[in-house]
Amino acid sequence: MNLKIAFLQILPGKSLDENFLIGRKACREAKEKGADIALFPEMWSDGYDLPQDQNQLNALAIEKESAFLKGFRGLASELQMAIGITFLEAHRPKPLNSVLFFDRTGKEILHYSKVHTCAFDLEKVLDAGDDFYTADLDFGRGSVKIGSMICFDREFPESARILMLKGAELILAPNACPMEINRLSALRSRAYENMAAVATCNYPEGYPDCNGRSVFLIS
Repeated sequence: MNLKIAFLQILPGKSLDENFLIGRKACREAKEKGADIALFPEMWSDGYDLPQDQNQLNALAIEKESAFLKGFRGLASELQMAIGITFLEAHRPKPLNSVLFFDRTGKEILHYSKVHTCAFDLEKVLDAGDDFYTADLDFGRGSVKIGSMICFDREFPESARILMLKGAELILAPNACPMEINRLSALRSRAYENMAAVATCNYPEGYPDCNGRSVFLIS
């Protein structure tokens, strides 16, 4: 059973609408290349733009039922391809760093918010998620149990261990940071110690403080 994952290692635009159009185009290209899953880099809705002013930040945050996310739900159904779309989620008292996974029928199967936020840096303006989740992804030729963690989550062995204990075979990990030897080694360790595949999608070189190097690792 082969599963093809498309890493949408792309540069964001300057608005939510532009990011939708860029993302839609990338998803269509992924489908043309035979992808079963298209995975976005971290917080695609606003290109990982994190104003430290709370009013400005709240203005960028979007609801789970926003037109942006409904657009990707419809696109998943249209393309018959699963999509993992990332976004700054409206939440009180502070927004969340979240990802939604839609299966090939457009059904929402997993909603995860980053547990280990970088509270020592820009993400101090965000709230943290409180758990890790798994879901069965039917991709047409078979099914795989997926889970998700986001960027800094990889530095904590418990993140992937909880997902493994909940049955995850494939951990999909949106990212927004320079992927160097230590971060890549952390991902490799999470795959090895849990006998699970780990796939991470990063922003490309040219995006501030990122360098591409999206990877797929197996135990």
